[in-house]
Amino acid sequence: MMARPGTGRRGGSMAGSTRDLEPDDYGDEAYFDEPHVEPRVFDSSLLRQPASVLSARKPLLFAPSDSVTDAMRAMQAEHRGCVLVTRDGSPAGALAGIFTERDVLFRIVDRGRNPATLPLGEVMTPDPERLRVGQPFAAVLQMMHVGGFRHIPVVDEEDHPLFVVSVRDVVQFLVESFPREVATFAGTQTQREREGA
Repeated sequence: MMARPGTGRRGGSMAGSTRDLEPDDYGDEAYFDEPHVEPRVFDSSLLRQPASVLSARKPLLFAPSDSVTDAMRAMQAEHRGCVLVTRDGSPAGALAGIFTERDVLFRIVDRGRNPATLPLGEVMTPDPERLRVGQPFAAVLQMMHVGGFRHIPVVDEEDHPLFVVSVRDVVQFLVESFPREVATFAGTQTQREREGA
C-alpha cells in the first residue's frame, strides 16, 4: 500500500521532526508494504517420515552386460535421471551399480566413447551408496548433502532395489508439504522483480 504525501506511518505530519521518522522513511517519496507472511517453524516430524513417501516409481533395471544405448533410451523414454544395475537385471537381483545422466556426460560424451559399444558394467558406478527401506527422510537429505548425490537407491533387507529417490522427489515433497509458503514466497519474489527491486 502506497503512503500518501503528508501522512506518516503513525498518522503524524511529515513536517514533524526528522527524529520521528523511521530509517526506511528516508530516500523515497513512497513506500510499499510487503505482504505479511506468518513465520513458520519447519515441522521436524517431516524429517522422520520414511523415504518411501518421496517416490513410488519402480526403478529401471538393467544387467551389467546390457548396452549403454538401451539404458539411455529407457531413461529418455521414462524421463528418469538414472537406471539401476542388478546382477541379472531383475528385481530379484542384488544391487550392483547405478548409471546416471552424469555418467553419460563424464564417462561417455566427455571421453568421446561410443555408447553403442559399451556395456553398462564398464561405465556404471559400482556398489553405490544406498538406503535401506524404512530409513527416514532425514537420511536422504544427509546423504545428498554429504555425498553430493542426485539419485539414491533404496533397497530391502536383501539388497534388492525397490525405488530411487531423486533431488526432484525431495523438492516435490517439500513443495507439497509447504504449498502456501512456497506460493507466497514465489509471488513476493516475482513482484519484487517486476518493481526492479
